[in-house]
Amino acid sequence: MTRTPIALAAATLWGLFIGAAPALAQGAKPAAMSAPFAQAMCTAWNADATLTDKLVESGWIKNDAGRGFKLMQIYRSDCASSARIEMQIALKDGKAQCVYGGAVRSTALDGGADYLMWADTPRWREMGTGEYGPMKAMMFGRLNFAGPKMEAMGNMGPFENFLLLVGKVPGDWAACP
Repeated sequence: MTRTPIALAAATLWGLFIGAAPALAQGAKPAAMSAPFAQAMCTAWNADATLTDKLVESGWIKNDAGRGFKLMQIYRSDCASSARIEMQIALKDGKAQCVYGGAVRSTALDGGADYLMWADTPRWREMGTGEYGPMKAMMFGRLNFAGPKMEAMGNMGPFENFLLLVGKVPGDWAACP
């Protein structure tokens, strides 16, 4: 049986959940926007050619504040006590690879290079299913965003793929992380 890259990523993600989060019962999904969810998003990012290739072609990955990686922090704004999660994206083997996904490790974001995104749970779910893309989400205040806006505007295609990862990664949306 031939598996698509998405099916392979999903199988890998599930293995990560079982191995990386022993507190989760077999078959249980982590809370959406939790550290295990961020690990799974990182794996899914690396399986998405639009993210890994187009963000190199556009030069997006080179704007890294001299650290060697860009930071993306996201959270669910209706989960008041929940911490943010973080993804670190670096140029690796000629691709924009996610090299870390999990709990926030970087306390200071660089507004000229890094991204902070937050939305209520229903909005994340809508964006994750492709109900609407990033432009509509930001124009109507469904997705809040801090970071280099012109850079983001120049990368709407990859940014849309990033938002779709939220819907592809298995997660429990009923529970706050």
